Amino acid sequence: MMQGLQKRAEGPELMDLREQLSGKRPDPELMEAHRDLRRLNRMMNAAGPVIYGLYKFWNELGKPKRLSVLDVGCGAGDINRALLKWASRLGVDLRVILADVTEEAQIEAERIFAGEPRVTFVRRSLFDLPKGCADLVTASQFAHHFSPSELPGAVRRMLDVARRGVIIADIHRHWVSWVSVWAVTRIFFRNRYIRHDGPLSVARGFRREDWDELAAALKNQPMTVRWVPLFRWVVMLPKTAEPKGEENHDFDG
Repeated sequence: MMQGLQKRAEGPELMDLREQLSGKRPDPELMEAHRDLRRLNRMMNAAGPVIYGLYKFWNELGKPKRLSVLDVGCGAGDINRALLKWASRLGVDLRVILADVTEEAQIEAERIFAGEPRVTFVRRSLFDLPKGCADLVTASQFAHHFSPSELPGAVRRMLDVARRGVIIADIHRHWVSWVSVWAVTRIFFRNRYIRHDGPLSVARGFRREDWDELAAALKNQPMTVRWVPLFRWVVMLPKTAEPKGEENHDFDG
């Protein structure tokens, strides 16, 4: 096991193969997986690293009263409920844009956030989003879907989309986290997406040396890496230039 986790695992997760696995639209099994992920995210403190990074940026930006966040590859975006609670507690007018490519994610997100005017869903990939459309871009458990060669380009694109900075939250590739996720997904879940993708997500996760390689590929881009419970990483990348003009929310063109 230890040897098998020395390098990031290759091969796609089942959620990445959604169209090949089912011709149904929407796929009921994937809809169930999104609901199960809400439980798994709570159990594994998935929102914690994002809130950590958001609080750090908020302080560094002078504690603004208004802030916009775009969550790329969000799935159903359920962790953003914790961000909205954080914002309400501090009196911050937080606007959240959820971006994902699947119909299942959109249906579940619109159900979770029904009646919540602070949240908008756009069905787009990271590479189809307009530049400067949010103050901060968050990527929670999204970076591990990219191979080492693909990741620098994806992060550069996140920086293009963000006006002030990027927060990446992802999994620490470690035998403790792998065993924990393997056990939890088999004890509490029956969904094949969850059982297959949960442990594989850990195996595709990161160690400190992986972030060092990313920093080297990004060259002069400032980058702060922190380990947070439970076996999570949070990576903060501030924009190096002040944003110009008004925030761009043009998702139609």
